Amino acid sequence: MMYFSEKKDVVTIGALDFVLYLSAREIQNKIREVAKQIENDYANENPLFLIVLNGAFMFAADLIRNLDIACDVDFVKVSSYKGLASTGRLDVKIANEKELKGRHVIILEDIVDSGFTLDQYLPMVQAQDPASLKVCTLLEKPEAKKFETQVDYTCFKIPTKFVIGYGLDFDEAGRNLPHIYQLIDEYR
Repeated sequence: MMYFSEKKDVVTIGALDFVLYLSAREIQNKIREVAKQIENDYANENPLFLIVLNGAFMFAADLIRNLDIACDVDFVKVSSYKGLASTGRLDVKIANEKELKGRHVIILEDIVDSGFTLDQYLPMVQAQDPASLKVCTLLEKPEAKKFETQVDYTCFKIPTKFVIGYGLDFDEAGRNLPHIYQLIDEYR
């Protein structure tokens, strides 16, 4: 069960409390900046965005709406998380449907922390022979990185605490929040 406290800057899910970390305004401002960078880099290329579900759906929608270039979209569903931790294996539930050969591909991620998902998934995309491959993420946790992964566009670099909101969830709760909230206490 999720509810807002009276202060509106704390969200509780089950026994976990999350405090406001990034406001919707901050998120939208940074997305506009990154969209401009992508526009400049792909002005005449018609890139294909591979949107990683479920977490990146809100970020992808806002980023793509801020682009003033031609582009295509496709969706993939890969996961390595259950609850607050990685399972240690990549589960590809939905593969891309569009042809990637010769395309300029940009993977849109919600968050890159250990880098495990990208470490496992990028070779699968490279095997489809794209003209170029870049990664764009809403959030990146540099201190949590365990795998050398390519991240070309990052909206926010954040500490290693667990976050929810704006597409990110805790066991499917909190995705609909317009802001990003950070776990107050370490999970027990």
